[in-house]
Amino acid sequence: MELPHISRSLGIVHPLCIERGRNAEVWDESGRRYIDFIGGIGVLNLGHGHPAVVEAVKAQVETLMHSAFNALPHRGYLAVAEALDRFVPVSYPLSCMLTNSGAEATENALKVARGATGRQAVIAFDDGFHGRTLAALNLNGKVKPYKVGLGSLPGPVYHLPFPSRDSEVGAEAALQALARLFEVEVAAEEVACIIVEPVQGEGGFRLLCPDFARALRELCDRHGILLICDEIQSGFGRTGTPFAFTHLGIEPDLLLMGKSMAAGLPLAAVAGRAEVMDSLPKGGLGGTYSGNAVACAAALAVIDTMQEARLSAWAERQEAQIVAAHRRWQESGRFPMLGALTGIGAMRGLVFEDTATASGAEHLAALLEAGREAGVLLMPSGRKRNVLRLLPPLTAEPAIMEEGLALIERALETLQA
Repeated sequence: MELPHISRSLGIVHPLCIERGRNAEVWDESGRRYIDFIGGIGVLNLGHGHPAVVEAVKAQVETLMHSAFNALPHRGYLAVAEALDRFVPVSYPLSCMLTNSGAEATENALKVARGATGRQAVIAFDDGFHGRTLAALNLNGKVKPYKVGLGSLPGPVYHLPFPSRDSEVGAEAALQALARLFEVEVAAEEVACIIVEPVQGEGGFRLLCPDFARALRELCDRHGILLICDEIQSGFGRTGTPFAFTHLGIEPDLLLMGKSMAAGLPLAAVAGRAEVMDSLPKGGLGGTYSGNAVACAAALAVIDTMQEARLSAWAERQEAQIVAAHRRWQESGRFPMLGALTGIGAMRGLVFEDTATASGAEHLAALLEAGREAGVLLMPSGRKRNVLRLLPPLTAEPAIMEEGLALIERALETLQA
């Protein structure tokens, strides 16, 4: 596929152009239909063109398209902040700033953490992903392709192994690594914040160990360190609850949101305790397009649609379909390259193992192509790009989900053991 005038530094997974979408289905420019298990990389939890969102956007466009909130406030921004206070399950009143993207939310969270603590050091995790802007890059727990050739990045940032039932790292090993970090690399009193994904996205859909999460929360409280949960991909219902940190039994001091927040329109947020969010001087936070009126209208429709009981039902249904398919594929013995199922709820990954003929990454790359030919669009993840991440809309009809899983099975049958 030719991409004239587009930087070659943009990585394209599938060489096609889609023209229209409806819930979990998309059509390319030739009119061919696909089932979309990418969902805008986690942006379309409510699917393509959810009617409630479309109607809200149309109504907003006819009244007010934009106002720079820090110059001239508009009601949509205020309404989103109020809705988030109800939607985010924390015990304290929520204070927030809306941004254009998850990376921008990350950058502003770092500013807020520095301002609130007077410290600079940050702790992040191996295989984590927090964005492609300069400060966010240094948080990422993976060098290629994000950090190659860029030299020194804003810091200081220190990385720990990510403990999970989906990895070989346990809570005790990670806590020992943290103790070593405080003894050898940086004093706890110099650390402004610890940033972690409750469920890693780019890292392969791995759930953080709950025991470690609770120990981390206690440690942060003890040393005056802010705990930042990055839920840009795992939030807004992906795991069956509004946000995945509830699976861990903790509350963050700051929460990063984005992706499915506005169902495809650019909107994200950093939110948390008021005393933390208020730490910078007036003018220290803001942005021209942040909290655009049309994006805010979409977000209000999303939050209104994502009632917790509905999220739970959607995730349980989708999880059951994925788990059953994975079990069937493994028990058949036909796919020796197919490994474990990672994640929680409807945020699931399929690990591809090395075999005598190819690496797990090579098997997955072949599956992406075979899946596309079969009619299902898929996305890789993991440090080695050997984990298939499944991101169909939570609203995907059960029959469409079964069809998509059947197409994956058809694609698996083309792989050589």
